[in-house]
Amino acid sequence: MNDRIPESPPVITPVPTGTIRPLWSVMIPAYNCMEFLKQAIASVLEQAPAEDIMQIEVVDDASTDGNIKELVETIGKGRVSYFRQPENVGSLRNFETCLNRSRGHLIHLLHGDDLVSPGFYQEMGSVMEKFPEAGSAFCSYSFINKDSQVTSLASPIMDKAGIIEDWLEKVAVINYPQPPSVVVRRSVYEHLGGFFAAHYGEDWEMWCRIAANYPVAYTPKCLAKYRIHFNNISTKALLSGQSVADINKLIGIIQQYLPLNKRKKIRNKSKHNFSTHFASIALRNFYGDKDKYLKLAYKSFLMDRNRTTFYFLTKIVLSYFVQVNTTHNKS
Repeated sequence: MNDRIPESPPVITPVPTGTIRPLWSVMIPAYNCMEFLKQAIASVLEQAPAEDIMQIEVVDDASTDGNIKELVETIGKGRVSYFRQPENVGSLRNFETCLNRSRGHLIHLLHGDDLVSPGFYQEMGSVMEKFPEAGSAFCSYSFINKDSQVTSLASPIMDKAGIIEDWLEKVAVINYPQPPSVVVRRSVYEHLGGFFAAHYGEDWEMWCRIAANYPVAYTPKCLAKYRIHFNNISTKALLSGQSVADINKLIGIIQQYLPLNKRKKIRNKSKHNFSTHFASIALRNFYGDKDKYLKLAYKSFLMDRNRTTFYFLTKIVLSYFVQVNTTHNKS
């Protein structure tokens, strides 16, 4: 058994009785993302309320790309606490540590390479207060590149804040929320446990698990920024093809959260959605690493044999052989 990937949700223990608790815990898991971490911390600090209202802590998974402790102390000036794992434990165990070290009633797990925009905590706190029945809430968000430039915007789900109807059936098909946009009550993590099963898509499984047990709220305000770059976990999983295996595994787990009469339909929809998503990524990025993206396109086709995945695979195969023949003729 790989202890870095829990096979069941890790236990998140309640905050000890008598502990003085803030409203917020902003927990920042970090691993070899020093070039982005300063910006992530700064985006929180520029809107952070007093320490008795918001806990801010960086949880370092034994990074090797620089002195994270010194960076936190320099930027945080005592406002941001720092914890370093004695050894690298992997993202899932680091998230577990974050959740167990949190003290707040509302937890924002902000990955060290992502950002929040001004007004995030005010808006999300207001939404969670307005909808006390909600186990979690999320906002709209933008995608940014390594240079923090906005590359695209997430499509809005609703035009005003509120509880999302039939959210489980929707999120079980497509993983709409991205981690920096999501806030979860600590009591929910205590009830349901932490992240498990896979390194890619573990957040999707969590959002589905929450949706199966609690109402989920949403605000259309775009207040979070999800960064895509070649050194993050998602991109590495795509290049290795692990993303397809992980999503297939998670689809099986998520089936148990769904009504029996809707499982097959939603499973087929999610397979179609993720396979076409992976195949389109392979096509868009093919010239970056043709061998790895060819394999991704092939695995996407095997995941769900539909017209779109077949089209993308065929196009990549043809492009691949054109490149190979061109290189051969030049030599």
